Amino acid sequence: MDWRRFAGMVLLAVPLMAGRAHAQDAATIVAHGSGGTPACATCHGAQGQGNAGAGFPRLAGDPAEYLRAQLEAFAAGTRQNPIMMPIAKTLNAAQMEAIAQYFAGLTPPPMVQVPATGLGADLALYGRAADRLPACEKCHGPGGVGVAPSFPALAGQPAAYIEAQIEAWQKKQRPPGPLGLMPAIAARLSPTDTKAVSTYFASLAAPEKQP
Repeated sequence: MDWRRFAGMVLLAVPLMAGRAHAQDAATIVAHGSGGTPACATCHGAQGQGNAGAGFPRLAGDPAEYLRAQLEAFAAGTRQNPIMMPIAKTLNAAQMEAIAQYFAGLTPPPMVQVPATGLGADLALYGRAADRLPACEKCHGPGGVGVAPSFPALAGQPAAYIEAQIEAWQKKQRPPGPLGLMPAIAARLSPTDTKAVSTYFASLAAPEKQP
């Protein structure tokens, strides 16, 4: 036997086996929970589709890097949420990465597209120059489909969830995010703006996969 070749095959197999193990761990945590971690599916759905009625966001198809960063922020307390903060603290770094990769690999459910009209559509498509508000699509992509690795999809997210995140930035309860843009943008949105743009993106079809 060529022992050098055998050793090389073993070295190649180890990370592959580890990756499969982490994927299995993620699937178990999502479906059933593990130890002190409750099942992600309880709030976010078995396919990561979210729960619009309860305001729980869709995770399916969002960038893995973004999802992992949110888990890290919840665990560190820099993103504040009474449900997610204690849950994130039960996860180690490998579990966070595996869960992020798991949800990133899922395809969001289809939704019905609506016409782009009204205040929410105007803010999403064009922004408001008088208030130095850029169009949401400048960062989050056409139709709010998201731009990997750091800008999540807004299309198809529950309106209540999007509203809550804008309010969290206004109250300094979320990290500023890429380029530190969101706190300043959120501060320029009125309650009417916030509701309109949240409702608009909630009405859009979720992307099949992150670009």
